[in-house]
Amino acid sequence: MFYGEYEHTIDNKGRLIIPSKFRESFKEYDITKLYITRGLDKCLFVFTENEWKTQESKFKSISFTKSEARKFNRLYFSGASQLEFDRQGRILIPKYLKDFAGIKRDCMMIGVSNRIEVWSKDIWQGYYNSSKDSFEEIAEKLMTRQDEE
Repeated sequence: MFYGEYEHTIDNKGRLIIPSKFRESFKEYDITKLYITRGLDKCLFVFTENEWKTQESKFKSISFTKSEARKFNRLYFSGASQLEFDRQGRILIPKYLKDFAGIKRDCMMIGVSNRIEVWSKDIWQGYYNSSKDSFEEIAEKLMTRQDEE
């Protein structure tokens, strides 16, 4: 549903414009609410309401008697915030999430199929540059594992 990478800036009020391609998907699938939370690798995860419920259900099924599960759920859900976008297609990202992801002004919005990731532009460029050369090797390992299952 969400694909591509888009460079944007956060305005002085902390608002970020959702790329038009993503907004087209919102209209197509009648999406009015989004959820944002701490992601992995110093980015933010943005989910549609339906996908958020799917993720929430998965994480709630992990036994809370396990220390790592409690820790993960606390950090993941305490960072969550419901978002609505305005008529210009902007969302307001909470300061604590911008701080977590190291986002000051320039950022990247990355479509990762069922979610959108929001990255500091500098952190994304570092991540991309350090990962791109191993793309084929990673693909081969993942596909080999999948074929074996």
